[in-house]
Amino acid sequence: MDKIKRDIIKIDEEKCTGCGKCITGCPEQAIELADTTKGKKARLVADIYCDGIGTCMPTCPESAITVTKKGAEPYDERATVDRIKKVAPDMLEKHARHMKEHAHELPDPHSKEGDSPHCPFSKTVEWNGTNQPAPEGRGLTQELGGQRAVVLSELRQWPVQLALVNPEAPYFRDADLVVTADCVPFAYADFHRDFIKGKVVAVGCPKLDDTGPYLEKLAGIFSSGVKSVIVVNMEVPCCFGLWKLVQDAIRKSGKNIPLKQVVIGIKGEVIPKKTS
Repeated sequence: MDKIKRDIIKIDEEKCTGCGKCITGCPEQAIELADTTKGKKARLVADIYCDGIGTCMPTCPESAITVTKKGAEPYDERATVDRIKKVAPDMLEKHARHMKEHAHELPDPHSKEGDSPHCPFSKTVEWNGTNQPAPEGRGLTQELGGQRAVVLSELRQWPVQLALVNPEAPYFRDADLVVTADCVPFAYADFHRDFIKGKVVAVGCPKLDDTGPYLEKLAGIFSSGVKSVIVVNMEVPCCFGLWKLVQDAIRKSGKNIPLKQVVIGIKGEVIPKKTS
């Protein structure tokens, strides 16, 4: 199997005492104890079992485990589950929880570079979206007619990129969802006020992104109880792929969700729907 550059654990055998605590700390059961000339040492069983999250690190009393980025075989979830069933079936529930909690951090098997989306700020966060005055230092200030105005964000959750969002995030439940092409907020000046106020948002590019994983992810989001969906895409032909993707994902989810489309022109105007 071809190797790709991605996050994976590294074990310093000089520090390792062979206590085995990292094995129970690894939801993937990717570590085992090996007999060496210096006694038992923890070692990675195979690249395909390590997702690179590093959950095992805090369990090592000697700080012998780190996460490094290097050429490694891609993480294989199916092979990992098969291994857990064989060596530690009682860990399956822990592994399932781990996958759900870290879904937005896991390596993207469709990425050409194999880089996992390990954005340090990709943890799921939600806050009150009411449009309150911004604290000092927050908000964009503009000089309007001699008066200072503060332009506030209507965003109420993080992350927003489809590659990073967790389908199990609580903010999707009973939510009105806006799925938008990533050029839209640049073209449409009042995007926050007119589209995402009081809603949650997911952003993607049907042209530049690998949208293969998006179908499953969107279907999972829709299955979590989304109330309605608005797709906002640009008028350029490639951007209409987002509209089709959302339609396919709703069908895959089996849910009957109200769906609406808004098309934005490259000059920032709303394109009226054609009538026959």
